Amino acid sequence: MRSTLRQLLSNLAILYILYFVSRVVYVWEFWDIYGADFHQLSIPQLLRGSIRFDTAAICYTNILLILLTLLPLPPQWKESRPYRLMLKSLFVGVNAIMLTINLIDTVYSRYGGRRTTWSFFSEFCHESNLSNIFFTELIHHWYLVVVAIVFIWVLVFLGLPSVKRGATHRRSHLHPGIYYPAHIIATVLGVMLAIGGIRGGFSTAIRPIAISNANQYVLQPSQAAIVLNTPFSIIRTCGKTTFQDPAYFTPDQLDSLYTPIHQPTPPVLQTKPNVVILILESMATEYWGHFNTYTGHTPFLDSLAQHSLTFNNCFANGRKSIDAMPSILSSIPMYVEPFFVTNYSLNDVSSVAGELAKQGYHTAFFHGAENGSMGFQAFARTAGFAHYYGRTEYCADPHFNGMDDFDGTWAIWDEEFLQFYAASMSQMPQPFVTSVFTATSHHPFVVPERYQSSLSQPGHPIYTCVRYTDQALRRFFHTASSMPWYANTIFVITADHTNHTEQQLYSTPLGIYRVPLVIFDPSGRLPRGQSNAIAQQTDILPTLMGTIGCSRPYLAFGIDLLHTPADSTYAINYNNGIYQYISPNLCLLYNGAQVVGLYHTDQDPLMKHNMASDSNEIQRQHTHLLRLQAAIQSYMSRMIRNQLTP
Repeated sequence: MRSTLRQLLSNLAILYILYFVSRVVYVWEFWDIYGADFHQLSIPQLLRGSIRFDTAAICYTNILLILLTLLPLPPQWKESRPYRLMLKSLFVGVNAIMLTINLIDTVYSRYGGRRTTWSFFSEFCHESNLSNIFFTELIHHWYLVVVAIVFIWVLVFLGLPSVKRGATHRRSHLHPGIYYPAHIIATVLGVMLAIGGIRGGFSTAIRPIAISNANQYVLQPSQAAIVLNTPFSIIRTCGKTTFQDPAYFTPDQLDSLYTPIHQPTPPVLQTKPNVVILILESMATEYWGHFNTYTGHTPFLDSLAQHSLTFNNCFANGRKSIDAMPSILSSIPMYVEPFFVTNYSLNDVSSVAGELAKQGYHTAFFHGAENGSMGFQAFARTAGFAHYYGRTEYCADPHFNGMDDFDGTWAIWDEEFLQFYAASMSQMPQPFVTSVFTATSHHPFVVPERYQSSLSQPGHPIYTCVRYTDQALRRFFHTASSMPWYANTIFVITADHTNHTEQQLYSTPLGIYRVPLVIFDPSGRLPRGQSNAIAQQTDILPTLMGTIGCSRPYLAFGIDLLHTPADSTYAINYNNGIYQYISPNLCLLYNGAQVVGLYHTDQDPLMKHNMASDSNEIQRQHTHLLRLQAAIQSYMSRMIRNQLTP
């Protein structure tokens, strides 16, 4: 009996050590993000949270091993070589997979901004180039492969029980009248302890821990990944109901506080302008000179911004490309999980294309990747785009070079695909609404060989890609400006999400969401200049509808930036279980039950001083909290009831 318990406890101790080492590797890999504020974190709190989540992951994935080790089976069975080989294989096989997943996420979560969840498998189930990307990453992150090999060696050679041929094991000398009851008690206690570990505690008042519980051990939602581990994040989100109505208010109260239904408005422009929406991959505000006091990497876009309406405080509604598509095109933000991969993705939705199609607009969406990639084609159809132009259509056009212009990983190079985009719009009837999603400024951060010497500069490789895409946009606008549709076109330029950060301002809970928003009207009929209003991706649809006009109600979770006073603007995004409500000079963090962060961003732009412990301050901001709660409830209840159209 003692040897059985010693064997089990030894194996569990090894797992705790390996999970801890993998967390150290994770933090080291992300030190550019966590390093600046790491000294402010409480090490005892981090350890407490890490142990709690590691315990849950270890118990989840090793519950069968625990049972098979403790079950009161006859001693001659449990000590036989086949049985011990089965236990050894189970211990090594399951935990090698889990620890390897942890290490893989050290690479992937940089691009998602959080630990990977079950939605990953829905996001990438249709991608055909994952093996190419995976093996490329193996080369770039060879040191993680070494760590994985060491982990597996430890599991094989230090994990018990031994299964060497010819090895003998002392059989239990316990009398059957003691052996079986003792093992029954041990099994019951082991299962109870495992259940407590999975739940995160034993009190009946404790709900099973979720990803959002990680926030209690850190200062900011972006740091929650430190105490989490990837096996837990995947397991806890598998098969879960994504949205639940929080029922903060009665229906009548909710409608009086907030409604996403927008009523018809007269047009700002008397003609029907074309609409071109450029969604630029990873083109964060940090990379632009126009929005900063330093020289950026976007000389052309900076020059274009001088003749446009720009928003200095625009925020993405998510951290990934699949979050951006619904936010920008349908004014549907990302709360909890990407709309694409939830059970509600088949709901009826409003969209820029759908609403303008009712006014006679021709609609088309462009993305240079393989058709179907990332679910973009499916969502474009859902969002009302009648035509889709992907890599297939590009390669079928004899005026271009087909697969010779493929970047080898994701898509057609931006320069060539944007020329295809401009040429295709010249063949469309006016008015039209189109959108293009660029691809080159994306990992693995490569540009065409002919530009490597002229565009490369010291620093992160994404900067070379940003300069390349900026140059591709210069060529696009040069081509478009010679076309008859250009003068009567509104260009909306934004980014899907942020990427690598170096400036401290862009590493805060707000900074990691800062994306550009530029509205360029070549005719000069729309306002120009810089606006300090708070803007978000979901504002694009209602702002366009307010400009062009609409004759019927539509639904959007954003606001019309041209007709809303700056002091009434706001943005909402979601990060690791925390909603962030951003208003002029204020950021409020809410976990669905209570305020966990309150920052006066005008006086504290780096968000160092959390006022959430000041009950008087929270009471003064009660109006903002009510608006946030109402927006959350409206979103959830409408998702559940398929009420995303009026």
